[in-house]
Amino acid sequence: MKVLLIGANGQLGSDLLKVLRAAGDTVTPVTHAQLDVCSEQRVADLIAEAKPGVVISTAAYHRVEECETTPALAFQVNGIGAMNLAKACRRSGAVLANFSTDYVFDGKKNAAYEETDLPSPLNVYGASKVLGEQLIAAYTDRHFVIRTCGLYGVAGSRGRGGNFVETMLKKAMAGEAIRVVDDQVLTPTYTADLAEATRKLIVTERYGLYHVSSEGQCSWYEFTRHIFERAGLEAKVLPVNSSEFASPVKRPANSVLSKAKFRGLGLSIPSWKDALPRYLQERSKKSPTSPVGVS
Repeated sequence: MKVLLIGANGQLGSDLLKVLRAAGDTVTPVTHAQLDVCSEQRVADLIAEAKPGVVISTAAYHRVEECETTPALAFQVNGIGAMNLAKACRRSGAVLANFSTDYVFDGKKNAAYEETDLPSPLNVYGASKVLGEQLIAAYTDRHFVIRTCGLYGVAGSRGRGGNFVETMLKKAMAGEAIRVVDDQVLTPTYTADLAEATRKLIVTERYGLYHVSSEGQCSWYEFTRHIFERAGLEAKVLPVNSSEFASPVKRPANSVLSKAKFRGLGLSIPSWKDALPRYLQERSKKSPTSPVGVS
């Protein structure tokens, strides 16, 4: 494939770049600093110049607490930015793959969410991503909107200054008592696995909306315990109710996404329990002096 990759130096983008190049694809990597998706003209010019067959965009404003106080920016990036990409891809004939979130749902369902479930976001971030999904579908048929959940990768989230796994490891090594919510269920997803799954999905040319996250589910508390177990660290972890954390952001209690549609294409993605030790091994290659191993 000939791919224009937007957000190529981010947490997911870094893994996408590795996967695409390993598969022999021709990739034009673009960073967020090089392209503001809110600029319709700049987006159009770049896609016209690069002439990609596929545009993969990880561009998003995902600092959820900031989204509550700057909603206009959230809707501009996550909504209008997605529309700009869709319009430019339609004109050029390129396929668009864009990422969305479990936060489009309110978390009240007692089962995994399917693509046919109606969105009902609890916060500005989720609402802005719903807008982006709808605008992409309105402006181009040849698209993949990929909802995912609980991302962590070796590159770390630039917007969040790391990822959940790294935050927990740092707290444990500092000897801190750690309080983690146990009433929010999700599927932690390793970005290396998501990148592999994304490429496999794109080459099917079965366009549309898909849920793609690791298999399985756990609470944030269970995930944290598993992190320390696999890293061989002793830490005091206390399960708490989400109501004990003061936050301006309402988060879904259930963020589990059904992969039935994805699996129906003959595709698969590893479980979160399989992914975590591979992530810990990979991070140790990046930082060989890290005291955290894999047990």
